[in-house]
Amino acid sequence: MVKNKAAREGYIKVKGGKIWYSISAEDKATIPLLLLHGGPGASHYYLEPLRALSVQRPVILYDQLGCGRSERPKDNTLWIIERFIDEIEMLREELKLNKVHILGHSWGTMLAVDYMLTRKPQGVASLILSSPCLSVSRWQDDCRRFISELDPFDRRVIEESEASRNFDSEQYRQAMLNFYKKHLCRIYPWPECVEKTFENMGTDVYGYMWGPSEFSVMGTLKNYERADKLKDIKLSVLFTCGRYDESSPETTEYFHKMVRGSEFKIFEDAAHMHHIEKTELYLDTASAFLKRVENQGMEGVA
Repeated sequence: MVKNKAAREGYIKVKGGKIWYSISAEDKATIPLLLLHGGPGASHYYLEPLRALSVQRPVILYDQLGCGRSERPKDNTLWIIERFIDEIEMLREELKLNKVHILGHSWGTMLAVDYMLTRKPQGVASLILSSPCLSVSRWQDDCRRFISELDPFDRRVIEESEASRNFDSEQYRQAMLNFYKKHLCRIYPWPECVEKTFENMGTDVYGYMWGPSEFSVMGTLKNYERADKLKDIKLSVLFTCGRYDESSPETTEYFHKMVRGSEFKIFEDAAHMHHIEKTELYLDTASAFLKRVENQGMEGVA
């Protein structure tokens, strides 16, 4: 990971509180890259390896309200996707990101897609949508298939916990850890940036928007379905996923086919955090895509 000494940190006032941001290589003249972390409420830490892209361009990380280094108000009315999209607009305005590439991971892809569809912003050069969650029904179907492939004991524990809505037992936590080792991050023990992400998780945000279960969405995102709207995105898009990703290759390829001219990359022997599991390959893939977009003069379509 590149540790850029010139990285600038600060806070921006948004509805509900202040959000933390960091921008590396701010002096570079190339188009900046804005990173949207997952969760909801996961924080920026697990995206830290992507700072390495600052050898070519400014890279901006930030913590959405309610997690990480940002403020954590106790107000559930704030946890709606429209307010998180407002954050993107305010961040772009504050940092003068007139032209920008956007990289979203997991929940961050939901944000990126809704930002494009609902606000139709100017100056977005391209999207990288990694481990996309753009159809909750498909996500749940994929997870049920992955659960069926687990060790019989773990499978039974998860299924019984789902049925009883009891997610507090030690057996359930162990079964979830075993699931995560297969489908979240296949490097174990987990790297420090992953551990810090869990330690700084915005559990209130996650619980309200997603719910207590990874597999059965009960929060405000339970009806999130955007696959049929992806055809309306008219700019360069790269979809990525891991071979064992919760965002399965089959589902990610389906999204890719919905966006005309988009690109698609599967990372072998990797899962939901394939940018950590296969960091160098991911960086090379993202870097080449961003350069290709700029060299082809396709940026700024939106």
